[in-house]
Amino acid sequence: MRARFIRRGRHSTEDELAMATVFSRAAWFAVALMAATAALGLWLGDLHGVTDPATLRWGTVHRLSGVFAALVVVLVNSMAVTYFIGTGRWCREVVEAYGLDATFVERSKRLKRAAFPLAVLGMLAVVGIVALGGAADPATGRKGSVDWVTPHLIGGISLAAAIAWCFQAQVPTIRRQQDLIDDVMAVVRSERVSRGLEV
Repeated sequence: MRARFIRRGRHSTEDELAMATVFSRAAWFAVALMAATAALGLWLGDLHGVTDPATLRWGTVHRLSGVFAALVVVLVNSMAVTYFIGTGRWCREVVEAYGLDATFVERSKRLKRAAFPLAVLGMLAVVGIVALGGAADPATGRKGSVDWVTPHLIGGISLAAAIAWCFQAQVPTIRRQQDLIDDVMAVVRSERVSRGLEV
């Protein structure tokens, strides 16, 4: 028998809790990567006019860690988008198959509409950080890149904070979707029992 947890007076299996846990851990990892990249950038300072090879190598590490952090941020937000698309479709199919109350589907749609803008905002914010970093990078050889150093600093920190906020705002929505899945499964069990089907 699988272990069960009680959350807010409701029962959820470990499998059903997995998405919120995985998302939270992945989000923390993404935030830690952004923080490490920002700390490295602050430590390096402005690289314009720097000729020391060791410092320039650390500049390359900063660029690569920024790209890696951006990819992880997009991945974590994509996990949320995929989760809501998949569970929303599952909910609709189960409701149709068992002739359940259509409010389950409406609840799922509302939760998806609440989560999607947060995920998209997080992805756009990380694109903004990368764009500002590229504009401020002296390695591009582009004229005027020095003028983008301060906007990259301020914008990078501000947008990273916005990404972290988007992550934490998505977790309750994922948990509410899990509650919806619990509710649908409870009704399905009841329906199968009433029809004499295996549960």
